[in-house]
Amino acid sequence: MFKTLADAFKIKEVRNKILLTLVLLFVYRLGCWLPIPGIDAEALGVKVEGNTFLNLLSSVSGGALAQGAFLALGVSPYITSSIIIQLLSAVIPSWQVLAKEGGADGRKKISNYTKIAALIIALAQSIGIAVGFGTAGSTHLSVFGGNEFLCYAFIVLMLVSGAMVTVWLGEKITEIGVGNGMSLLIFVGILSSAGTGIMNNFTGIGKGGETAQTAIWQFILFAIILVAIFALVVFVDGGERRVTVQYAKQMKGRKMYGGQASNIPIRVNANGVMPIIFASALLTFPQMLFSIFWPNTTTGFIGWWNKWIGAGSWVYAVLMALLILAFAYFWTMMQFDTDDISRRIQQNGGFIAGIRPGKPTAQYLSAINKRVTLFGAIFLAFMALIPTLLFTAIGTGALNSAFSATGMLIVVSVALELDKQLEAQLMIKNYRGFLK
Repeated sequence: MFKTLADAFKIKEVRNKILLTLVLLFVYRLGCWLPIPGIDAEALGVKVEGNTFLNLLSSVSGGALAQGAFLALGVSPYITSSIIIQLLSAVIPSWQVLAKEGGADGRKKISNYTKIAALIIALAQSIGIAVGFGTAGSTHLSVFGGNEFLCYAFIVLMLVSGAMVTVWLGEKITEIGVGNGMSLLIFVGILSSAGTGIMNNFTGIGKGGETAQTAIWQFILFAIILVAIFALVVFVDGGERRVTVQYAKQMKGRKMYGGQASNIPIRVNANGVMPIIFASALLTFPQMLFSIFWPNTTTGFIGWWNKWIGAGSWVYAVLMALLILAFAYFWTMMQFDTDDISRRIQQNGGFIAGIRPGKPTAQYLSAINKRVTLFGAIFLAFMALIPTLLFTAIGTGALNSAFSATGMLIVVSVALELDKQLEAQLMIKNYRGFLK
């Protein structure tokens, strides 16, 4: 990857794209540090750290949510809306036509629907933060002369505006920069949280005495586990099952076509982090509501839920693993349409050796996909539980949220995808030079 970056900087066009991407990422990080007047960042940070779901969102945005910054919501409204729109696109017939046959206009309409949904979600989250955390003492009502309504309205307006600015930055990076904009925004946010966690660990080392020795050993063990997990993620990310498809020779006019073979790659972890995001969002959503609307309640149903089903309990771990398995299969069925693939193979005169075209081919691909997805789902369940338990066992609490399972998978996936896109840019430039 470092060689790819070095080669990319030698080409002016690619270098300009990289520099524009870095400038837009810097603007995003700047917005993650600009405080919103009227929010007590210290009080809000305590509330966010006490909620697993909000803490995850804060780590993805580089701590912007815990600091009450202008871009506090980060990419979470857009990611949530993207998931919802993709699910609806598989259910609503007219949206299915737009997604599959609408072309550029169809994709543009789906993108507009996603932005509208992101605006609605950002508005709901902003109201929850302003009103819910405001009643817990996280706002300064001295703004606007102590008028509570104007203060809350201003905070909501700033948070919603920040969320839409984030969407704009992500689209601009995709359009004029290198890589997927939204993925890169998440990438730099997680790296920022990781850097903050590492600096806090070094602060413990600087205290000297037994505290320093403990912090040093904790960091060494943490680094070893982290490298091993990264290596495992890269290994699984590249794993795939290739199904060979043969194409019969066809005579069209005076030319002979076909007679070649190609592969259908079925990846082990084709779902990425989506099953983990689905499962964690579903399990932690009740706790988020409890912390917003009933922040100081520890008894009754809320207390029972937080104790037995809340994050950190064994029931939570079991439910998380089961939901990841279920969502992995669900997401695979949404993305990998075996009937459509089988139909396209048959239309192009292709076949899988030993398998009849049509429905038998679709059943054969479906069986392979289910077996491969099982290993990918087990891997995701392992990543969602084991690393957190290991990090907790060695006592690196400040680093646990920064290097969560979701965060590590996103970092590795985005880095690999960015490397592939840079290589593609270099290959295009080489082809142009050859043609000239």
